[in-house]
Amino acid sequence: MRSLACYLKEYKKESILAPFFKFLEVVFDLIVPLVIAQIIDVGVAQNDHGYIVQRFFILILMAAAGLTCSFTAQYFAAKASVGFAANLRQAVFDHIQRLSFTELDTLGTDTLITRLTDDVNQVQNGLNMGLRLLLRSPFIVLGSMVMAFTINIRCALVFVVAIPILFLVAFVIMYVSIPLFKKVQGRLDAVTRLTRENLTGVRVIRAFCREEQSVEEFDARNRDLTKLNEFVGRISAFLNPATYVLINIATVFLIQKAGVEVNLGNMQQGEVVALYNYMAQMIVELIKLASLIITLNKSAACAERVAGILKVRSSMDYKEKTVSAKKNSPAVTFDNVTFCYQNSKAPSLSNISFSVKPGQTIGIIGGTGSGKSTLVNLITRFYDASEGKVLVDGVDVKDYPRGALRRKIGVVPQKAALFQGSIRANMKWGRDDATDKDIWEALKIAQAKEIVEKKDGQLDFHLEQNGRNLSGGQRQRLTIARALVKKPEFLILDDSASALDFATDAALRKALHSLSGNVTTFLVSQRAASIRQADLILVLDDGLLAGKGTHQELMSSCETYREIFFSQFPEERKNYKEAAK
Repeated sequence: MRSLACYLKEYKKESILAPFFKFLEVVFDLIVPLVIAQIIDVGVAQNDHGYIVQRFFILILMAAAGLTCSFTAQYFAAKASVGFAANLRQAVFDHIQRLSFTELDTLGTDTLITRLTDDVNQVQNGLNMGLRLLLRSPFIVLGSMVMAFTINIRCALVFVVAIPILFLVAFVIMYVSIPLFKKVQGRLDAVTRLTRENLTGVRVIRAFCREEQSVEEFDARNRDLTKLNEFVGRISAFLNPATYVLINIATVFLIQKAGVEVNLGNMQQGEVVALYNYMAQMIVELIKLASLIITLNKSAACAERVAGILKVRSSMDYKEKTVSAKKNSPAVTFDNVTFCYQNSKAPSLSNISFSVKPGQTIGIIGGTGSGKSTLVNLITRFYDASEGKVLVDGVDVKDYPRGALRRKIGVVPQKAALFQGSIRANMKWGRDDATDKDIWEALKIAQAKEIVEKKDGQLDFHLEQNGRNLSGGQRQRLTIARALVKKPEFLILDDSASALDFATDAALRKALHSLSGNVTTFLVSQRAASIRQADLILVLDDGLLAGKGTHQELMSSCETYREIFFSQFPEERKNYKEAAK
């Protein structure tokens, strides 16, 4: 929790005022038993009705003052906790955005969602309760003991013995339960992951009639979470009866001691009532403290999880100085590049070397898992090469300042991702100052103009989350258009035309070929037809560069490329054999 205290700096005043006003409320609460004692020992004993009425109005004023202090403390506590949570949530989100794909792959989406939502909410709740009640309960407990000494020293010794025992019981329960609350949040991560998988993959689940199995798996994970919650709850719940028993035992001893003191003439009846009221106040506060400790335990466990995310450092370092492209250098160069994903035993790419001239179209083809997407991800520096160098415009990608490299590149990922909002808003992701004319031009090249023209509102047509109200092919064309609006120097299409029919795919490639400017284009595809006309084709096979060259060169020199081509165009095999003869 200490490492997160920096996000409370803006609310120092509120963090001080909240417990201060709670302290004032406690002072008024502690004076009440003394006033009641005076009513009994003076007003009732002497039958002085005027004195009783006077003390009654004092009690009313003290209650009003205490209530005002309570409301004020709650206001400041709420303001501080909500502001703290907002700052913390923003800091965690910003930190996640700065992490490389390596850290994001390692952490996992489910745990990041849980820590951004449930964990931060638990920390906010814990801080709110802590500012309001964490000091109030000790104030009341210790204040009751101090006030008891002002009444009778011998009776106050009961408080001296009872209070340390009560705090020891609370500490032991807290010590045992905090690690268990961490486990609870870990189980919640698993439930969140499973929920996310089931909701995003509901169509696949129904297509394979796996509803019952999915429900059973969710029930099993949910039961594990429930059992652990119940176990922790039973331990935490032990605090209430334990404090009740201890306080009631202390109350018996207190009444016995006070009775003796009254018989000896050392105390009055009203003072006995005051001592009992102080003990009763301790009972109420310790019940609150028991509930508060449970909340604080959860909050502490969640705070540690959130702090754990903030402690994760990106494996990528960025230069501060802006670099300039080297003249007459290749657009992209791979110099003996090897890449291995974290925690993976075998490299995904091994000893890859090639150069690309500015303005060329490069086709990348290979079997599933051959490393095609990994290769283009190294160009954008989503990952860093394990060995070797990746150069863009003659400059090592590691020497570019943050964001400078990706501003040059338009990326269309393998999975089409659109955001909730209008088509226009989605198109402006790459360039905020893009005009409608720029957007329509990009839509035309991406073969998406007719799609948008048929929609109500056209560019103002509202897209649902992930573009659910569009077909797969429509989503792909809009994501291509979004990248083109950016007017990039490099365009990477990572198998982003897989949902397009052959005619649309051909029209798209023809339009991309006629792009104005010196745009270097990378086409990742499973279709040989899509990359057949490329200036340079890279053939990957199990992470190795099996061949590179034009279509004709590869047909004569690369067995892997021939097999891919003939598997898609079997009628060409006979013509090839005849030509070879």
